[in-house]
Amino acid sequence: MKYNVSEPDISDREINYVCDAVKSTWVSSKGKYIDEFEEKFKNYIGTRYGLTSSNGTTALHLALSALNIKEGDEVIVPDLTFISPVNAVLYNNATPVLCDIKNDSWCIDEDKIESLINEKTKAIIVVHLYGNSANMDKIMEIKRKYNLYLIEDAAESLGTEYKNRKLGSFGDMGCFSFYGNKTMTTGEGGFCTTNNEELYNKMKILRDHGMTSKKRYWHEFIGYNYRLTNLQAALGLAQIERLDYFINRKREIARIYHENLKDYVATHPEGNNYNGTYWLYSILLNDGKIRDSLIEYLSKYDIETRRFFYPVHVMPPYIKYSRDDYTVSDEISQKGMNLPSGVKLNKDDIDYISDKIIEFLEK
Repeated sequence: MKYNVSEPDISDREINYVCDAVKSTWVSSKGKYIDEFEEKFKNYIGTRYGLTSSNGTTALHLALSALNIKEGDEVIVPDLTFISPVNAVLYNNATPVLCDIKNDSWCIDEDKIESLINEKTKAIIVVHLYGNSANMDKIMEIKRKYNLYLIEDAAESLGTEYKNRKLGSFGDMGCFSFYGNKTMTTGEGGFCTTNNEELYNKMKILRDHGMTSKKRYWHEFIGYNYRLTNLQAALGLAQIERLDYFINRKREIARIYHENLKDYVATHPEGNNYNGTYWLYSILLNDGKIRDSLIEYLSKYDIETRRFFYPVHVMPPYIKYSRDDYTVSDEISQKGMNLPSGVKLNKDDIDYISDKIIEFLEK
């Protein structure tokens, strides 16, 4: 496609850093770029500690494992999400408890969380969808009231601020993804942020096969190989040094789409309490048939788009975890689509894409 949903912006800085890592011969899971990247990223989010992982899913798995989430435990997760947080709960033999979402943010419905809590509930995973933010005031209140762990999946909302505080700094842990289509990338890669030194140290050990740093080849836990490479960290360091530029461009792209399309579709939410980063600028159509027809129509003009995620409760492996009414999740999933949102798009590109959407809808 000429107009992709998202693609990385790689400059000479990224190439120079990666070449330097190659020339150093530190190309695996040790090297200066890992240390520099971890330091700069956790400082950006505003937490005391942070460590890289091999991808966003392993970041979630590390977080749950460090919290000792296990068989018999329940973890509340939103019903509309990429499947990673649900799978990570299942990797630990725990039970995901699906919660509907809000119309105004597409994130977990904080007003329905308490009805799902029982003596087995140990944690909540909040997924900040498509650059938006959940209601962190209410969710933190629930966390404290019931003494629950809170994990933020901020993979799609890197840089979004809720009341001037970065997402990924509220919960016990924040988890991020640096897949190639994310706001910044390491190719594949993930990150865990936390203010808890004990959890940080445990995740470091679990990430490296459960091997203690004090005694080489001595394994205190059954761990995993979830390490990022120095090559990937070199790419990530260059990307985070340009992150403000990426986020500013995302917001400018969103502004143009909103002005072009506001009279034709339901445009991307703009939160009162958060400053969204619009990872993928998204719209809602009147129904699924129109949405699917529009996706097909735009593809004829080399415009790549995506439907929203399917609700978790309708997919075969997860039907048995359905416990509630998921009216909003079902509706938003059926109507939603993501538009091209890469930072390389210029105003003419966005106007062209918008014109094609309007052309289809007017027909």
